[in-house]
Formats: sequence, C-alpha cells, structure tokens
Amino acid sequence: VIRAKAVSAKEVDSGNDIYGNPIKRIQYEIKQIKMFKGPDKDIEFIYTAPSTAVCGRLLDTGGKKEYLIAGKSEGNGKMHITLCDLVSTWDSLSPTQKKSLNQRYQMGCECKISRCLSIPCFVSSSDECLWTDWAMEKNNVDGRQAKHYACIKRNDGSCAWYRGMAPPKQEFLDIEDP
Repeated sequence: VIRAKAVSAKEVDSGNDIYGNPIKRIQYEIKQIKMFKGPDKDIEFIYTAPSTAVCGRLLDTGGKKEYLIAGKSEGNGKMHITLCDLVSTWDSLSPTQKKSLNQRYQMGCECKISRCLSIPCFVSSSDECLWTDWAMEKNNVDGRQAKHYACIKRNDGSCAWYRGMAPPKQEFLDIEDP
C-alpha cells in the first residue's frame, strides 16, 4: 500500500500467452511518496493490463495526481494492479482515511472485517467488525464506514469501529450563535 505519483507510462512485453503471442502491459514509472505497508524497497514501477476491458487501471502520468495504491508487490521495486485493487486519488480520501493510514489501520491488523451484504447480519466472534456500507447504502463500497471509521482492536481483545477523527473544536460549533 503506497502513496505515489505516476510520472510516465509505456507499453512493454511481459512474456507470451499459451499460444506464443506477446502479452502487453503498461509500465508506469512512479515516484513513491510513502510506503504504508509493503517491502523495504521503494516501488519504482507499476504494471497493469493495457485497458480496463482486460482489468487494467489507468493512471494520470502528469505527475500532479497523487494516488493511494494497494496492489501486489514483487518485492523488487515492481507492483502489479488490476481493476480489483484499490486505486484512489489521494484528494478523494476523507481526512479520517488519511489519518488512519498513518495511525489507526495498523491497530486493526488482528481484526477481521466481515461484509454484510443484506440485513440482518451478525458477527460470529468478538474479533470482527461488521461492515455494513454495502447493505445500508445501496451497494456502496465507499460509504460512511469506509470513509469515517477504522476497525481497531480494543484493550479487552475485541474489535470495534472507531470514529477516526476528534470532534470539531467548540469555537467552530458556536460560530453562528449570536
């Protein structure tokens, strides 16, 4: 999981299919800004299929857009991404998501997030957080829980959703009072 900018792209061969035809990939050269989870070595290149029709991800190569990218690392400075991997522009993340990447998500590594696809749904153990965005927000995978909460392990060993940001300061709450 990294924060990065794509600075260039080129089409490269990545072997042959079973019929001997070359397999094309897009190779993005990236500037890694931060590694949140992954190998000790910086990621230099991201590879993806050449179009979304074959599960490729398109990145802006102007070097201006920053992305949060979760893909499959080879550990040698290369990463592979598909449509199924998380790729979001950094600006589209909520303040809670940005703060949680640095401080909170690692507190939930021992927790299990269970998807609730339809109501009713239940957790089966205390180390689970029930993710209800899909069921409660009409198939929305980027809903309220995803944007504003982190599943973390509590002191008693159970897991629970944590509202990742402090409440607004009092002076902002009273700004419209006479």
